[in-house]
Amino acid sequence: MTVNLLDFDLDALAAYCESLGEKRFRAVQLFRWIHQKGESDFDRMLDLAKSLRGKLAGVAEVRGLPLISEHRSADGTVKWLFDVGGGNAVETVYIPEDDRGTLCVSSQAGCAVGCRFCSTGHQGFSRNLSTGEIVAQLWFAEHRLRQPGGERVIDNVVMMGMGEPLQNYAALVPALKVMLDDHGYGLSRRRVTVSTSGMVAMIDRLREDCPVALAVSLHAPNDALRSALVPLNRKDGIDALLDACVRYLERAPRDFVTFEYCMLDGVNDSDAHARELVRLVKGHVPCKFNLIPFNPFPASGLKRSPRERVAAFARVLQDAGIVTTVRKTRGDDIDAACGQLAGEVQDRTRVHLRLVRAPLRAPAAAANP
Repeated sequence: MTVNLLDFDLDALAAYCESLGEKRFRAVQLFRWIHQKGESDFDRMLDLAKSLRGKLAGVAEVRGLPLISEHRSADGTVKWLFDVGGGNAVETVYIPEDDRGTLCVSSQAGCAVGCRFCSTGHQGFSRNLSTGEIVAQLWFAEHRLRQPGGERVIDNVVMMGMGEPLQNYAALVPALKVMLDDHGYGLSRRRVTVSTSGMVAMIDRLREDCPVALAVSLHAPNDALRSALVPLNRKDGIDALLDACVRYLERAPRDFVTFEYCMLDGVNDSDAHARELVRLVKGHVPCKFNLIPFNPFPASGLKRSPRERVAAFARVLQDAGIVTTVRKTRGDDIDAACGQLAGEVQDRTRVHLRLVRAPLRAPAAAANP
């Protein structure tokens, strides 16, 4: 079995080169060839010593993910489906905007969290991706989309694809380091975002190991409702989650946390829910809210909040001085919008039985004090 060099951040690649009797600067050269130039053929890495190229041949490779399909939306969004073996496939999405190009990257084949409004969660969970499989999504997209003159179009990476990134922590952190490394993709910590459904202990670990921008899938203003929508909430609860967010901001490259909030008709979208959110975060957690139009799928049993209701909800937050945006729905014509990424998953969690047996019972918002 050959070693996939996409699995290594620069320090790990330097250690590997050292095991071959090579100095660190050779690892830097190799790292640049792989990530900055997108090269996978050692013979074309012309400034590498011939002896090193000989050592790498047969024992190492730069192995990307086999591409199954590519779909382009009318709005310019691109979705790729990659084969990760064992009957599993993951999706990666590129979203062009006026001021940036964002790549949405997957971290797992499926997801074990089981949020009620997410089609990935309804497919269940198969396995974690390796560091190389995470990095390979950026490696492919970066060089697929690069302009003829060498101009890069990806300057923003969000770990918001399939899976809960912090449940795959050991593979996630080296992948983040590759993205951030000046010899790799040179992305700013402000331009790399990890989105989590609320793993408190792992948020604290990320704060110490590799603090990047943080987005938290909140989706409810109280524990009863959030536990019905995001089962992970039953472990720690909203208070513990918000305290972890405050601690994270001590090291974070941004001075706020982004709270993602999927707008579900008649479930979490009333003015009373919005006022409860204000009481929850104002003066406690520096934050902004990103309101996400729900993208319906048959198994969810949920509906998208009307546009007028979303606007009214946003006004309550904005009137309280909380920065609030409504996310544009991008790529929904190719099922590439938020919550739609499904890929192909060989479920090992029997999620279809679990969700059928646990119908959603969303409590009303707490009464005004």
